[in-house]
Amino acid sequence: MNEASALSAFAALSQETRLRIVRILVQAGPEGLAAGAIGEAMGGASSSRMSFHLGHLEQAGLVRSRREGRSIIYSPVHAALSGLIAFLMKDCCNGHPEVCAPAVAALSCTCPPNAETKRREKSHV
Repeated sequence: MNEASALSAFAALSQETRLRIVRILVQAGPEGLAAGAIGEAMGGASSSRMSFHLGHLEQAGLVRSRREGRSIIYSPVHAALSGLIAFLMKDCCNGHPEVCAPAVAALSCTCPPNAETKRREKSHV
């Protein structure tokens, strides 16, 4: 990720509603959520308010949308979110890995394995 992209992403995330939307979408996973469901998760936010904020996030490349029937489904762009984290952490240790160790440990995913992961683990036993 270059500096201009990082600045655009940070600008989009610097607003409370948009940061909350991204967190909701990350929790929803790659399947994403309909704009109405995001609004409900945000405490009943109006669709015009959601469209405004989702448009900013999409323009920054942090979410993408797709049409499914009459709904617009929004999903997180994991590569962009990972790129933003990598941009922040690039050269963090300056040759001293112990400096980055707490940040790297905090990034460890604690998600339970999905069905595909469990199937692969059983086949290797």
